[in-house]
Amino acid sequence: MANKDWPIHGEITGPVVMIGFGSIGRGTLPLIERHFNFDKSRMVVIDPVDTDRKLLDERGIKFVKEAVTPANYEAFLTPLLTEGEGQGFCVNLSVDTSSLDLMKLCRRLGVLYIDTVVEPWLGFYFDTTADNASRTNYALRETVRREKQKNPGGTTAVSCCGANPGMVSWFVKKGLVNLARDMKLDFEEPGPDDREGWAALMKKAGVKGIHIAERDTQRARNPKPMDVFWNTWSVEGFVSEGMQPAELGWGTHEKWKPENAREQKEGCKAAIFLEQPGANTRVRTWCPTPGSQYGFLVTHNESVSIADYFTLRGGNGEAAYRPTCHYAYHPCNDAVLSLHEMFGAAGKPQPVQHVLDENELVDGIDELGVLIYGHDKNAYWYGSQLSLEETREIAPYQNATGLQVTSAVLAGMVWALENPEAGIVETDEMDYRRCLEIQLPYLGPVKGYYTDWTPIDERPGLFPEDLDEEDPWQFRNILVR
Repeated sequence: MANKDWPIHGEITGPVVMIGFGSIGRGTLPLIERHFNFDKSRMVVIDPVDTDRKLLDERGIKFVKEAVTPANYEAFLTPLLTEGEGQGFCVNLSVDTSSLDLMKLCRRLGVLYIDTVVEPWLGFYFDTTADNASRTNYALRETVRREKQKNPGGTTAVSCCGANPGMVSWFVKKGLVNLARDMKLDFEEPGPDDREGWAALMKKAGVKGIHIAERDTQRARNPKPMDVFWNTWSVEGFVSEGMQPAELGWGTHEKWKPENAREQKEGCKAAIFLEQPGANTRVRTWCPTPGSQYGFLVTHNESVSIADYFTLRGGNGEAAYRPTCHYAYHPCNDAVLSLHEMFGAAGKPQPVQHVLDENELVDGIDELGVLIYGHDKNAYWYGSQLSLEETREIAPYQNATGLQVTSAVLAGMVWALENPEAGIVETDEMDYRRCLEIQLPYLGPVKGYYTDWTPIDERPGLFPEDLDEEDPWQFRNILVR
């Protein structure tokens, strides 16, 4: 590990309760140790699996092997979150636990809270009795937004603060400012709380949409065996979101919808979904290293939250401007192969699920950024190009994908400590400058790239295609049909 004087960003005066100790929990632990003053005797980690408890035992950190459930969460967590003096912090990095219920409990107790996704209780993702509209991330997000409207202000709870959702929302603002300056627009950068100002700036720049454009090139030392799902981050999380409907923020410039597209009937109505799984839906996108590529249109909270945040409404309340926004994800090659196997078996997940750690991988980067497109300069990608090699030098227990997530959790925790009475917030609503200031030391090269590529380029021209050649950045041209 490289020698470095890591700064202390704040003090957690009460207990620290980490729920979940999978790949992200393991990677977050050393960052909490590096950057916060806290009472280690009042830290506890909770997980139903004890595979990595040795990391906690050698540090003298309490571990509880227990599943957090609807039946036990209040009685189980309350004494842990309120032990002793000071303000506690709940770091929820688990699956199959209701983010909303845990968030509400923490706020009632005056405990700071952060998570990386709006997670439901066990059973939600694969509920065959629920319709697809209710299985979307849109529906999950609306439950949190309703709680925010019902109980504004109060103790800070940061919702959806990982790499994506999370960090990419800060990249959108930074990328938009870079773009506006390069276009020599006359503007003043909006403040952190000026949502309408940010939306007006995006409209002024002529942005039609945003891809969360990612390419993971990390390679495993050994070939993947059959009947095993390999990934560089939580397999449970990826399979769950991949089996949800494909989902995207829906821009006002769009002139065409797929036949199986459906609109939401309640809430902000910033997104649509398709009646097909996201991990079996391909889109055309662009990243700096590979250039043009296919990505999977996997549903994510940021697809909805970014589109919603940058919406301008007219006097009638209808959207006058909104960008299209969706994930366009090319995972590592072993994860792509794992997906092919899973969908080839009628969507039945493999019996063995495994996260590739930094010792099983040999090289590669996770190139994760935002492709801001449709303006006069065509398209601009801004993001992180973090390598496995650099990750090994600066942080233990994780690969490049993991560090992009865990460093965002760190940034969100710092922001919450500095803004302890901000209520329920999404990363779009936070100060992107402060958050990136905390996170940048862990992201490798963070750069911007312009490209002339459009979704109608680089096609072989051998078969007839139903394209909109007048507007290359229509979703009609992006979706692989």
